[in-house]
Amino acid sequence: MKLKTKLASWSRWIHIYLSMFSFIVVLFFSVTGLTLNHLEWFPEKEVITELKGNIASNWVNISDTSKIDKLKIVEFLREKNKVKGLVNDFRIDDSEISISFQGPGYAADAYIDRLTGKYELTTNEMGAIALLNDLHKGRDTTQSWKWVIDLSAIFLIVISLSGLILLLFLKKKRLMGLILLLIGGIILYFFI
Repeated sequence: MKLKTKLASWSRWIHIYLSMFSFIVVLFFSVTGLTLNHLEWFPEKEVITELKGNIASNWVNISDTSKIDKLKIVEFLREKNKVKGLVNDFRIDDSEISISFQGPGYAADAYIDRLTGKYELTTNEMGAIALLNDLHKGRDTTQSWKWVIDLSAIFLIVISLSGLILLLFLKKKRLMGLILLLIGGIILYFFI
C-alpha cells in the first residue's frame, strides 16, 4: 500500500472515529460557547443562602494559629452545611477566621469568630448556565476537569487537521474546499 493511500486511510479513520468519540465534549463546548457569548438569552436567578452556626471554640481559639486544624474546620463546614467547591482562601487573624470556597457556578464564604466559635456562612448558587459556563472556562474546577479541556482542544485540532488532509485527497472538491478555507480565514481575520 502506498504512503499516500495509507495517509488517506488513516486520516479518514482518525477523523471519523475521533469525531464520534469526542462528539459530546465538542457539542458541550459549542453550546457553552453560545451561552457565554449571550448571557442575556439565559437569565438566571442566583440563590443566596445565609446560615449561622457554632464550631467548637477550642478548634479556633488557639493562641498559636499554626496549630489550628484547617482541614478539620473545612470538613466540618462541608458536612454540617453541605458546602461545595474548593477552598480558595483560608485566612486567620486575631479575632476571625475567613474561608472562601469556589466551584463552577458556586461560591461560599464563612466567617468564624475565634473567641466564641460562632460562624456566619453565605452560599451563592448561580444556576445551571453559570455552572456550565464556568466548566467551559475551567474556572474554579479541579485539575482533572482542566485535563478534559486540554484533551478536548487536542481532539479538535486532530479532527480539524485530519479533515483538511481528507480534503486534499478529494480532487473534485479540493479547490473549492481550499477556497472556502481561505475565505473563512480572511473573514475571521477581519473580525479580530
